[in-house]
Amino acid sequence: MKKSSLILIASFVVMMGSSCQKQGATNNPLTEQEIPETETNAVSWVTVLPTNSFNSFSTYWSNFYPWGAIDHNGSARMRTQNMSLSGGVLTITAYPGTVPDKPSIHYFSYTCYAKQQVTVSAAWPKWRVSGEFQCPSVKGTWPAFWLNGANQWPPESDIMEFKGSTTNWTNTYKNQNGQWSSVGTVISNPANWHTYTAYLTRIGTTNNVNIEYWTDGVNVSNQTGQNFVNEPLNLIIDLQMEGSSGTPGPSGNTVMRARNVTIQRSATL
Repeated sequence: MKKSSLILIASFVVMMGSSCQKQGATNNPLTEQEIPETETNAVSWVTVLPTNSFNSFSTYWSNFYPWGAIDHNGSARMRTQNMSLSGGVLTITAYPGTVPDKPSIHYFSYTCYAKQQVTVSAAWPKWRVSGEFQCPSVKGTWPAFWLNGANQWPPESDIMEFKGSTTNWTNTYKNQNGQWSSVGTVISNPANWHTYTAYLTRIGTTNNVNIEYWTDGVNVSNQTGQNFVNEPLNLIIDLQMEGSSGTPGPSGNTVMRARNVTIQRSATL
């Protein structure tokens, strides 16, 4: 999510270089009401991050970035004061602020990651990661819902990433050529609730993974993750500011909301 500054049009794929605890499974197969009709299939799913996880936040989520940082590639310092929880909805509020010993910080905001990791393997060759989001899309706002290598970077898979416009970027690094794959899809009013989903499926017995990116039940992109198999991935919800989304950012409050975030896996393809 944070390693590129792509400026592409919708449905245009490019390859480019850049610098950007498993818990016990709960047997909870998805129903057709939980997945858009266009996504239903014969796969038997096991839910490992329930859609109501924000109701027991500390059980399922940790604050800040998985690598321990409170700053990342944007200009926001992450703080718990900038998040709130109510009715199963996570609200992140970013606003201008400064840190005396770090002049590159222009905002305060918030980031969290799921304690449940995503690991495509021979035992669990298929995963589904999904969530509903309300996102800012003005210059200087950088919301994202993404998977990042827990042990090393790459790999990375960006399920939802807005960079100062209404274009949602779905990105994969590394792809089959060892670079970036990126597809931009214009979203009508990102500040409304939209559902962003990724299916990660092992390709045969290789170490590569096919990643299907879906928005509101529509398949917007298929990309290949090179050497994703057996690589634990952290799921991150992030509201950075400026950076790849441009400067200057907003002078007032910026709000991002998330709900019904879930991780499922399947032992069968």
